[in-house]
Amino acid sequence: MNIDCMKTKTLMILLATAAMLVACKSKSVEEKLAEYTAWNDSFIEQYRTRLLSLQEDPEAAEAFADSAYNAYVDYNKKALMDNLDNAVGVLALKEVYSEMEDDELLGVLDGLSAPLEGQDSIFVAALKEAVASRSTTAEGQMFTDFEVNGVKFSDFVGKGKYVLVDFWASWCGPCRREMPNLRAVYDEFHGEQFDMLSVAVWDKLEDTVKAAEEEKIAWNQIMDAQQIPTDLYGIQGIPHIILFGPDGTILKRDLRGDNIRKAVAEALGR
Repeated sequence: MNIDCMKTKTLMILLATAAMLVACKSKSVEEKLAEYTAWNDSFIEQYRTRLLSLQEDPEAAEAFADSAYNAYVDYNKKALMDNLDNAVGVLALKEVYSEMEDDELLGVLDGLSAPLEGQDSIFVAALKEAVASRSTTAEGQMFTDFEVNGVKFSDFVGKGKYVLVDFWASWCGPCRREMPNLRAVYDEFHGEQFDMLSVAVWDKLEDTVKAAEEEKIAWNQIMDAQQIPTDLYGIQGIPHIILFGPDGTILKRDLRGDNIRKAVAEALGR
């Protein structure tokens, strides 16, 4: 059996198992919770085993990982919607909230009636605050100012230039992988019309300083910002890259990869 067939067969088994487990609504919360946990444990075990077997074929491994992730998200979204009134729904929400648009997420949060206490209550409250923050800092809105150790965001944004802002951390692999893209954009466009700013969040100052030197960050930086800007802008994952207009208007949010340069070039008319 070739790799594609094996990959497809594995995913079909996983999805069939997911459908069977989620479809049963007559079981107690304890039974649903046990089955949800068992499915996740089984999924992860099969995923790791299959990925290990593909380690000498990076292309096939990447394709399988993408497909498996999509299957995982689909299962958890179904589990979430079928269990808004119990603990399984909260567990599933934790797995997929970052894959949901704000309108969809807000609908789920409004419909969530599961008993909440402790960390679950804190988690749901934080999600609601994040959605609210993103609505006031959405594309087309004016920037929200903040201050860290005497340095203001408005010292760099809203000063007559387009400004690309990268919210990042030294320990964040995807953040570090975006650095070559950011350096290329800075080298190509930096000047009278365009500038860049890195804002270090959720990080130790000494680690940020070391990483900034390693990544050869030549543009402006705000360090040790922790949760101040991420709370204000509803940022729950990094890197989060935002393009601001000369007056401070938010033009584009959550830019990644080739879209970084594309957004900057379009804004500058190049």
